[in-house]
Amino acid sequence: MPKDSIKVAQGFIKANQIEGWLIYDYLNANPIFDKVLPANGHITRPVFLLITPDTDPQLITHHVDQGRFNTQSIQILPYNNRQEMISNLNLILSNINEVAMEYSPLNELPRISRVDAGTVELVRSLDTTVISSSDIVQHTTQTWDDTQLDTHLDAGNKLGIIVNQAFSFIGDNLSNQITEYDVAEYIRNLFRDNHLITSDGPVVAINENSADPHYEPNKKSKTFKHGDWVLIDLWAKKDIPNSIYSDITWVAYIGSKVPDSQKSIFDIVVEARDAALSFLKSKFNQNQTVQGWQVDQIARNVINSYGYSEYFTHRLGHGIGEDVHSEGVNLDNWETHDTRTIMQGSGFSIEPGIYLPKRFGMRSEIDVFVGPEGPDASSPVQTEVVLIN
Repeated sequence: MPKDSIKVAQGFIKANQIEGWLIYDYLNANPIFDKVLPANGHITRPVFLLITPDTDPQLITHHVDQGRFNTQSIQILPYNNRQEMISNLNLILSNINEVAMEYSPLNELPRISRVDAGTVELVRSLDTTVISSSDIVQHTTQTWDDTQLDTHLDAGNKLGIIVNQAFSFIGDNLSNQITEYDVAEYIRNLFRDNHLITSDGPVVAINENSADPHYEPNKKSKTFKHGDWVLIDLWAKKDIPNSIYSDITWVAYIGSKVPDSQKSIFDIVVEARDAALSFLKSKFNQNQTVQGWQVDQIARNVINSYGYSEYFTHRLGHGIGEDVHSEGVNLDNWETHDTRTIMQGSGFSIEPGIYLPKRFGMRSEIDVFVGPEGPDASSPVQTEVVLIN
């Protein structure tokens, strides 16, 4: 990480009166550990890192792994066997009544639930209460610095250009019977030309295929023709260290006029998208805390009011970071009940959708960054259905 994650964490837990943050990992089961204290090589045994507000962090590690950490300003407690490990754990927790871990009560937030039940039981057996570290994780590892924000904005600008190039490519090649897969390959080539990288995708979907939110075409996919509905969801980041993804979804119609059946659904989805962003802006202007689930419910209420509740089948948005689906807050009161706070310096998507089986799907996705002046769109925003002629 470009920032000192331990110092950032110490500031947060002190301000929020948290006694300590205990980060546990074994065989890379908890990616948060490596974000806070990267190791030089593979760690083969269980490790615990305790961060408290005012004292040097303490690291419990097996002696065979001890040399893989940069231990400056960290107190090392090596162990040889399980009993020594437990003794060290008991020692560092002896004055701590309550510790935060990557744990979610009843697995309400699966993305934060990284510590196995047995390890939680072990910590509790030492007379220490375990609470969730969800907001500590977000503040420490998922807020962006100015350089990262610039990479995100740059990637978003490029995605906005690329998605429109893709729509033009479809129009220019209708007579050539190009397929969804051909357009996906075209987009991937544009990523390479623009020094962008991605984990997978993009989604390029015609008509009923667009009703599958994560549809991805293969080489035998559908060909484009007049009268088709087109949805493209694309995500990428700059090919440099610590860069941040951008993730957008746009829609188009091949023809001279968008049918009323699709235009009306587009308008509903855009209304839900904009209502969610307006709600966020209003709450921040009033200095009121907002949790992820609340934003989801605002957009969901809009779609429900038009009678399409059963067709909005996923959360409203996801955290965005160095991974396109990050460890940050999700806008979710559907798949989970995300009670994490939306923080300054964080980014996420807003992407309501309506999916009508065997007909078409509609999604409008923007990215949002919460800056010093509050939240605002940080990617291109679609306001009208693109016409492909």
